[in-house]
Amino acid sequence: MKKIILPALFGLIFIVLILTVFYYQNQGPAARLQLNHPGKMQTAPEKKTDALWPVNHDTISYTLQNHAIHITFNKGHNWIKVPVETDALFGGEYNGNREELIEGSYILTQNRAGFLTFDEADGENTKVVFTWTPDQGKTWRKSVVTGYFPSLRFRKVAFINAQSGYVILSGDRTMSQEVSRVYLTHNGGQSWKNVSDPGVTRLISDGGFVNASTGFLSYGTINPEKPDLYVTRDGGKSWEKASIHIPEKYQKIFVTAEVPKIEGDHLSVLVSQGPNGDYQGGKLKGKFISKDNGRTWTFSMEVQQDETEHE
Repeated sequence: MKKIILPALFGLIFIVLILTVFYYQNQGPAARLQLNHPGKMQTAPEKKTDALWPVNHDTISYTLQNHAIHITFNKGHNWIKVPVETDALFGGEYNGNREELIEGSYILTQNRAGFLTFDEADGENTKVVFTWTPDQGKTWRKSVVTGYFPSLRFRKVAFINAQSGYVILSGDRTMSQEVSRVYLTHNGGQSWKNVSDPGVTRLISDGGFVNASTGFLSYGTINPEKPDLYVTRDGGKSWEKASIHIPEKYQKIFVTAEVPKIEGDHLSVLVSQGPNGDYQGGKLKGKFISKDNGRTWTFSMEVQQDETEHE
C-alpha cells in the first residue's frame, strides 16, 4: 500500500510546485513585488532628474542645468527656481557660452538676487526687464528697465545700496560705433529712469556708480591708445571727460580704465593694458588716485592682475 501512496503523494507535490511557478511567472512586476512584501504595494522608483551643481564654490551661486536657472544661498543644499526663461538671459548680440550667465547681467547677494532679461519681440529691438527677489526666492518681482533697446550688446546691473541701483546698456553697433544708455533706480528696482549720457559713440568697456551721485563710463575696446573715462557728479544729469595723467613710461601701455571705487578719503581706479597688452606679460595694471571726486587722476603704483582679482 505504501508503494502506491508515496509515489502518488510525491507526484501531487510536484504538480503543485509546477503550477505555483507557472502562476507566479505570469504575474506583472507589481504583483510579484506585492507577493514579496504582503500588505505593501510597491512600484518602480521614479526617475530622478540630474543633480544640480553650482557653477562655482561660492555660498551664493546658481546653475543653468536642466534648461532652467536655479539659485542657492547655501552652497547647493537647497535650490530655488528663478521664474525666467533661460533664453531670455542671453538676448541681444551675444554668441558666447550659455552654461554661465553673462558677467554683470545679474546680482547675487543675501539681500537681493536679480537678473536682467531680454525680450526680442521683433527680432531686433529688445525689451529689458529686471526680475528680482528681496527675500531669497519667497517672492519675485519684475520691472521694465526700457521697453525698447536696439541690438543689445553690453549689459550691466548693480546696486549701490538697498534703494539705489543702475543699469548700463549699449547696442545698435555699427563697426566700432554704438549707443549707450544709463538707467537709475532709487526705489529698490521698482522703477527705472533713463538719465543723460556723455554722447560718446565708441564701444563701452565698463561703467558703474560709486554712490548715488557719482558714476563713471569707460570707453574703448578696439585698439585703445589711452583711457577714455567720463564722470558724472550729479546723478547722471551731466557728464565730463576725466583727466588721467599717464606717466611717459606707461604711455600707450595703460589704456583702458576700469570702474573706480571709493578707497578711504579718495577714489582709486585701475587702468589695464586692454585686449592686446603685452607689457610684463599683459598682467600689469596701473593704479591711479583722484582726490576731486573723479575729475582728475594721478598715478600711484603698478599692480599685478592676480592682486586685483582678490580685492
